[in-house]
Amino acid sequence: MAIAIRPGRPEEATLLSELALRSKGHWGYSERLLESFRSELTLTPSEILLRRTAVAELDGTVVGLVTIEGDPPAGELGMLFVAPEAIGKGIGAELFRHAVHAARTASFEQLVITSDPHAEPFYRTMGAHRIGSTESSSIPGRELPLMEISTHPPARH
Repeated sequence: MAIAIRPGRPEEATLLSELALRSKGHWGYSERLLESFRSELTLTPSEILLRRTAVAELDGTVVGLVTIEGDPPAGELGMLFVAPEAIGKGIGAELFRHAVHAARTASFEQLVITSDPHAEPFYRTMGAHRIGSTESSSIPGRELPLMEISTHPPARH
């Protein structure tokens, strides 16, 4: 069971958008609410490269994606989603580590993450810390955790 991470391809935009929506559904959101998330979870073919999309494959099947957005030195971890049937297999952690390494290689100093409230513990485990909150663009009045991670490993003493 080897996880392979590779660049996303423009022709995968629909597949990746649907994967993101299915992954969001893992948290038990209603169908109506999931529909309200659809536009923000949709990638177009041109965005795949623009948003520096990376894809995780497990035994040749696409099971996750991550995007690194913005311009150095400060960027954003825009999307990180794992197919529901693959959650708990270390794919999210691999994608996260890949994103931080790729961001560092591209001269980013830090990444900001607008987290789903359910995903905040995952990001904390991965080393991100909360820097505030921001209002959801899908649900008026809902606050989302705003988190940040440095792309450089902590100094060892």
